[in-house]
Amino acid sequence: MEQAIPDLKVGAVYEGPINISTKGTGFVKVRDLDITIEVEREALNKAFHGDIVKVEVTTMNAPLSREGNPGGKVIDIVRRAKVGYSGTLSFEGGAHCIMSNDGRMYTPIIIPNDKLNGAVQGDKVFCRIHEWNDPMAAPTGEVTRVLGKPLENNAEMLALALEKGFDNSYPDAVIAEAHAISEHGITEEEKNNRRDFRPIVTFTIDPEDAKDFDDAISVHFLENGNTEIGIHIADVSHYVQPGMAIDKEAAERATSVYLVDRTIPMLPEVLSNDLCSLNPHVDRLTFSAVFTFTPEMQIIDQYFGKTVIYSHQRFTYENAQAVLDTKQGPYLKELEAALAVGKFLEKQRFIEGAISLETEEVKFKLDADGFPIGVYKKVRGETHHMIEELMLLANRKVAEFIATSDKHADEVFVFRVHDHPDPERVENLQLFLKRIGYNLSVDENGVIPSKELNDLVQSLEGKPEKETVQTAIVRSMAKAIYSTKNIGHYGLAFKYYTHFTSPIRRYPDLVVHRLLFEYLQHKTIPKELWHYYDEISQHASQREKEAADAERASIKYKQVEYMTGHVGETFNGVVTGVSKNGLFVEEKETRCEGMIRLRDLGHDYFEYNEKTLTIVGKSTKKEFRIGDELRFKVTGADLTKRLIDYALV
Repeated sequence: MEQAIPDLKVGAVYEGPINISTKGTGFVKVRDLDITIEVEREALNKAFHGDIVKVEVTTMNAPLSREGNPGGKVIDIVRRAKVGYSGTLSFEGGAHCIMSNDGRMYTPIIIPNDKLNGAVQGDKVFCRIHEWNDPMAAPTGEVTRVLGKPLENNAEMLALALEKGFDNSYPDAVIAEAHAISEHGITEEEKNNRRDFRPIVTFTIDPEDAKDFDDAISVHFLENGNTEIGIHIADVSHYVQPGMAIDKEAAERATSVYLVDRTIPMLPEVLSNDLCSLNPHVDRLTFSAVFTFTPEMQIIDQYFGKTVIYSHQRFTYENAQAVLDTKQGPYLKELEAALAVGKFLEKQRFIEGAISLETEEVKFKLDADGFPIGVYKKVRGETHHMIEELMLLANRKVAEFIATSDKHADEVFVFRVHDHPDPERVENLQLFLKRIGYNLSVDENGVIPSKELNDLVQSLEGKPEKETVQTAIVRSMAKAIYSTKNIGHYGLAFKYYTHFTSPIRRYPDLVVHRLLFEYLQHKTIPKELWHYYDEISQHASQREKEAADAERASIKYKQVEYMTGHVGETFNGVVTGVSKNGLFVEEKETRCEGMIRLRDLGHDYFEYNEKTLTIVGKSTKKEFRIGDELRFKVTGADLTKRLIDYALV
């Protein structure tokens, strides 16, 4: 049952994330009422930027609000955005303190001399707050890690991860268990109790720099003309058992984190990169989803179960693509068969209403010190799509098997769900698109038909505003989450969907393996444990968001760092946003986004028009809007503030 939203009045309480400006004012947006509650510094009550808070309305008109927003005070902090805080240790006013580089962090953290833990003035450190009695005074904390010197690559990357609760080290008990599992290895008895796929052609296809291989594909041509495609997933659940220290640590982390220069794995590398990884030319234990396709691409049989495989080839996406393109190389027929299946599955998915939103990713070429010396766009070819479609198939069919089996109809499971977009966000997206010249219709239920979105995205091909519009569409969508309550997956157009294919790097996949194995043995999950799976789903969804935040922050840091080496140079860019302060511009090749402030647009008085999302010169009538292509010069790149300044050429 949904909780009723109270009418806006003094004393009403709302919950949501708080955004804090560099001036120390907090803003809590209440989406259901389309209002923003302003919270002055003295009413923040220890809340920091990004925290989930409960805020009480104290006045219908905040004294300093320019927008006429109601005022409020924070009465509770539901969840901190960060588990700790990084910064440079300084000595001011007779005390050691840490002031974050984030301008929205409105207070220093005082570090008593006995809580320095070896840190000295000038060190980049990570600390936790341990006492904060007076909200208007500075909190005191303890240094838990000395990271290095400010702006050193390792120190800055570690800081981003640690603030979100992801550590590159593991408790001793976890390391001990991981080594014990590794030393035990795989016995012949363990292999003999599984379906044997070792004689069948099997290979992995992964990025060039991949360290762990979650999944492998087998292709078996049957005598009757059908083709058996196996999707084999590392059987982490065989090694990592509930109650073990390593399982508790994996559950807490919930996911691996992929920063620009490193991976912080969910499981120690002795497992993630070795025993659990489907490395070539060795036997590996797997949990498999196997499908038999007719020449007409109909699935006439499926199998789920524990298996043993032998990977005959470790392909990269590029060299697998080369085999397909040149028609020369190992396992050409198997690759062609898998590609044909992948193309059919993708075509069917879009016929059934999937949304096509493929955004460009940037990758960095780093020198030995981690400094970005090159940026390039990640190219996705046919082999990327092929593997993606086969993984989607396995995930969908596992969820469908559990949800539609009479024996398991009332049982608990962890689904991956994606709700329809919120009507208010759809309306805002429509308005935004209309302002930049595109119309998007919705049905009578306020839902965007997937065909409308796909047609719009296709019409943008080759246009400079494509990425900006796609980003706006993605932001209008609900976030995909884990849940024990299946509502389907709107973006993929699947009635049933889960995550089964990456248990090395995602904890929900490990849980799905355990549940599927129980159900395959016709066991039931006691009702008193069902709440555990609800908690796991909520926790994993939150950790996924926090990992994504850390990953985006590392990309932004490297983009700013890259531009520090190009100050004074000129580039081509696209306007990605407009505001009262100026234009947001993204460099075409590297996607480094910076701002051209109004004063740097030329010799005119420029004004922001909120209704048309444009900036217009008063005298020249020169107009700037989203999607405009322009040439700019890099005038500054501030790593401390994570900002890039551009000027119009």
